[in-house]
Amino acid sequence: MALVAVVGRPNVGKSTLINRIIGRRETIVQETPGVTRDRKYLPADWAGKNFTLVDTGGLDFDESQNLTRDIRAQALFAIREADAIIFVVDAVTGLIGPDEDVADILRRTEKPVVLVVNKWDNPAQPPHESIFYKLGLGDPFSVSAIHGIGIGDVLDVVVNALPVDERVEEEPAARLAIVGRPNVGKSSLLNKLNNADRAIVSDMAGTTRDSIDSTIVYEDRKYVVVDTAGLRRKAKVTDDVEYYSSIRVMEALERCDIALLVIDAEEGVTDQDQRVAAAIEKRGRACIIILNKWDLVDGEVAEQRLMDMKYKLRFVDYAPFITASALTGRGLDKLFKLVDQVIAAYRDRIPTADLNRFVEDNAGPLEGHVQGKSFRIMYGTQVKAEPPTLIFFTTSRLDPKAVTRNYKKQVENRLRENFDFIGCPVKLRFRSKENRTEARRAAE
Repeated sequence: MALVAVVGRPNVGKSTLINRIIGRRETIVQETPGVTRDRKYLPADWAGKNFTLVDTGGLDFDESQNLTRDIRAQALFAIREADAIIFVVDAVTGLIGPDEDVADILRRTEKPVVLVVNKWDNPAQPPHESIFYKLGLGDPFSVSAIHGIGIGDVLDVVVNALPVDERVEEEPAARLAIVGRPNVGKSSLLNKLNNADRAIVSDMAGTTRDSIDSTIVYEDRKYVVVDTAGLRRKAKVTDDVEYYSSIRVMEALERCDIALLVIDAEEGVTDQDQRVAAAIEKRGRACIIILNKWDLVDGEVAEQRLMDMKYKLRFVDYAPFITASALTGRGLDKLFKLVDQVIAAYRDRIPTADLNRFVEDNAGPLEGHVQGKSFRIMYGTQVKAEPPTLIFFTTSRLDPKAVTRNYKKQVENRLRENFDFIGCPVKLRFRSKENRTEARRAAE
């Protein structure tokens, strides 16, 4: 789809405008400058035309800060790849030097630019547009992003400036979320997979504040990859931005098929890594573990790290892992092949006949005891994929809540020996055979 970059100096309301256009709070809005750092791509539509909005960090020309330079580089990249540009300025502060610096860049692009004067929050007051004609970018549009005033007029001009796109988008093979605690190499991993500086990479923990979607094509297959802010313990979430960043991580987990859990091999598995893994399992997402910075460990340390990971993350022992270096790309050639295996298992359905053959062949090992009564599984069916969810019907009336975790694990282990559930959590439910109506509906 056509790309529309939203640019401007810091804190003029770019993220608020984007949230208004797409009709939901997708980007973090904060009065503190510099909250938006990476490029963020968001689908939008107006008047029957689909396009992609690109949210960018504020264009700041202060050369004293490395992070400021990195944010500016992200915004300039968005300008270069855009089909049209929305340039946002601030009606309250008026025209200032940095606005003119941005305008100089935009005039040289020879791309359609729509000049938006934001924060015209009181329509009873006349708009302050005249001063912005000095920028040489055509007629300015006074809007209030926070109140939704004037947005339709802007979008009419934007969509008319976009090229006709006759391509048909295919459904991506899988939606992946890169998750983990801060500073373990998530953005470096995204950049290496994408072969571009898609996200800002910094040694300062917390550089990524928002979730970022990228479409990656590997051997003619498409994948949507979401980089996310690092998940900290709640006690260490010290400001509103980090709070909303943690919400974005959870939303990314809700929307993904597979979570790529990145762990720092130098430090080994921490308590927070375990919490992130538990969040993945709780939401029923498939999981692949990436031991990053593997090039920095060797010999006995490497062996100890593997043993430690297998023990501390034994509750997600179904998750395959790779050892890799996001910085050099070592080991990442295995990742997409593994993703294809996991997504196939995550979306697969076991035919009821095959599942009942499994029940017959394992009648003895699957016998259980609840509240002093023994029971056997009579038959079962898979009622859902993503994740695989199965219902088993038993010989005795029982309270499903009374089925122990150990028994569920026993059944799950047998299932994994017979069916390919690589990387997938398996959800098991148990019902008594008397409920034949439920069985019939489940089978349908």
